[in-house]
Amino acid sequence: MTDAILTVNNLTKNYGDNHILKGICMTVGKGEVISVIGASGSGKSTMLRCLNLLEKPTGGEILYHGNNIQDKKFDVHRYRAEVGMVFQNFNLFDNMTALQNCCVGQIKVLKRNKHQAREVAMKYLDKVGMTQYINARPSQLSGGQKQRVAIARALCMNPEVILFDEPTSALDPEMVGEVLAVMTDLARSGLTMIVVTHEMAFARDVSTRVVFMDNGVIAEEGSPDVIFTNPSEQRTRQFLARVL
Repeated sequence: MTDAILTVNNLTKNYGDNHILKGICMTVGKGEVISVIGASGSGKSTMLRCLNLLEKPTGGEILYHGNNIQDKKFDVHRYRAEVGMVFQNFNLFDNMTALQNCCVGQIKVLKRNKHQAREVAMKYLDKVGMTQYINARPSQLSGGQKQRVAIARALCMNPEVILFDEPTSALDPEMVGEVLAVMTDLARSGLTMIVVTHEMAFARDVSTRVVFMDNGVIAEEGSPDVIFTNPSEQRTRQFLARVL
């Protein structure tokens, strides 16, 4: 793949004797929407957190446009702006309004002035349908609203890729749809996305590629059509039989 944004080579992650990731290899191309599926404990979230260096890999390499993100000279703060992350539990600053949550990273990392940051923040809060809540603090928002603010915050950094770590799993069922609608819109806009998810309809209908993880390895990957209708691995078939 010539326009690879991220290249993962033989990525491993151990906690003591516990081998969580066992040689993950993956390439992420521009505009791809990759859904990562698999049972709890299969290593999906750990892989995502390694991609953003929230977890330090034990071995292997992660290349961003050919540059090793673990090199000592690599600018990790800038990288995290360009490879943004949306967390399961939102990770908003409780003492800040929605607007302030969307401005702080722009000012500190991208060195935008307050006026520029506010302009960008308003643009993306509007995009996710949160304009009327700009002065609300997280405690005044529903789970779905918090997650939409978190997505807007990631977008404010003009990322090349956004990593989504089970973005709907902490939400009440009626709020899942509003977040998935925003994510579907982003996918259709051409944003490169890696989504760890239990939402099989999203994985099937929105992804360009589905990665099935099992016991710390990528057991199978392919187009949604192939994975959901004709998977080649028995483990994939067993997992889908359970969840569908």
